[in-house]
Amino acid sequence: MNDPDSGEMPSVSGAREADNGARPKRSRRRKGKQKGASPSVVPPSAGQAAGFSAVAERPKADVSGNNARRNKRRKHGKSAVGGNVRPLAPVGQREASQQNQHQADGRKARRKQRGRKPAAPADAVIVSPAIEPVLERRPASQEPRRDTPQHFAERDAYDAPLYAALDLGTNNCRLLIAQPTRPGQFRVVDAFSRIVRLGEGLAASGRLSEEAMDRSVEALKICAAKLRNRNIRRARLIATEACRAATNGEAFLERVQEETGLDLEIINRETEARLAVSGCSSLVGREARSVVLFDIGGGSSEIAVIRIGDNRSSRLANHITHWTSLPVGVVTLSERHGGRDVTPEGFSNMVSEVEGMLAGFDCPGEGIHAPEDFHLIGTSGTVTTLAGVHLDLPRYDRRRVDGVWLSDDEVSAMQARLLSWDFSARAANPCIGPDRADLVLAGCAILEAIRKRWPSRRMRVADRGLREGLLTDMMADDGVWRRGRHRRNHRGGPRNPAKPEGQAS
Repeated sequence: MNDPDSGEMPSVSGAREADNGARPKRSRRRKGKQKGASPSVVPPSAGQAAGFSAVAERPKADVSGNNARRNKRRKHGKSAVGGNVRPLAPVGQREASQQNQHQADGRKARRKQRGRKPAAPADAVIVSPAIEPVLERRPASQEPRRDTPQHFAERDAYDAPLYAALDLGTNNCRLLIAQPTRPGQFRVVDAFSRIVRLGEGLAASGRLSEEAMDRSVEALKICAAKLRNRNIRRARLIATEACRAATNGEAFLERVQEETGLDLEIINRETEARLAVSGCSSLVGREARSVVLFDIGGGSSEIAVIRIGDNRSSRLANHITHWTSLPVGVVTLSERHGGRDVTPEGFSNMVSEVEGMLAGFDCPGEGIHAPEDFHLIGTSGTVTTLAGVHLDLPRYDRRRVDGVWLSDDEVSAMQARLLSWDFSARAANPCIGPDRADLVLAGCAILEAIRKRWPSRRMRVADRGLREGLLTDMMADDGVWRRGRHRRNHRGGPRNPAKPEGQAS
């Protein structure tokens, strides 16, 4: 930049390093201003007006008259923007020597060699690296204090161990990967679910078909890839009724191990019932004294009678007094009676078959229920579908379905509504879809038989099950919630922003 009065003007950095020992000559332009002259002044650019210009030009005259504040800022080495931005050069240093200009050019060349970005144009707003984080920082009122549970929860979000649970059922293949948070709770990191219909045709042939096994292996390959990409501390992979009942169930799991590397175990029916209870334990209120929990699966249905006394255990499964596993599910029942076109007579026949199975369950049905301290809990695609239809959801939303209460009249109304729809109407509903359209009425028939055996004024819907029970049991066995670090970090703090998939009471 050339000064019309003094010749060539050096950059800010050159002006600051000028040290020739001589008193700088008083600027004639300043003299003119003192005499009231009005020389032409080039208006500053946008970047200079904001105080972020890389090359500072001669400052505009201080028309406000507040010179004391400007001199104080110069005395302490601060600018209008902050201590991290070089202040504008005093007027007396405008006539720096040519040597300082060469030094400035040399620094510019070295910065270019080191790969730094070239200087921005004069009209650009330049934000220094030291200021940029401050501009993006959230207000101090929103930042958690370092001694609060929220701060500890955010700090431990990355070092909490990961657990995995896989459930290969008669109809679905499901995977959950989660990490413990507050005591009894966990946060889902990754999930997978696919309808594979492994038990398709099992009731008629007693074997798993090649097509069903191929579909299941493809889904399990996806699960294996997800597990390999995570540092899993502990995992449990289970298979249920389809592999239990099929004559080639063990051979199928050997194939799974060879092609995917996953080693699945076939659990018995009692273990399946206990896992269902563990997964839904947080949905049993403190006021409840007795509960009947049922899990309507694809090939079997587990039912557990729970009686809670004054001393409630941390594991609700310890309060199971009676349990049973019916060898019937939505897939097997729909294949026997037809699930695509269901008439009222066909629906009654399905209900009667399940009632006959429940008749052999030696469990007291009278005196267990009371209006306030007894209720049903259903965990299956059947009850979640009923809840979604009842809520008239445009698309299925687990956050709205899980934990919702349905009265006895509402359940009856939803079942009658589904029975009045044909297959295409059921498939068009966003909470049912074509994959479940031929199975949902078979599930409603099983539910109806359970409701007749244990009448209740209300039922709670659980969008959770065996996977959540597996995760809860593994974390409890490892004692992750008993450690002082987790108790200290999460006691009294806010809930995890993402609603956990499963909880333990």
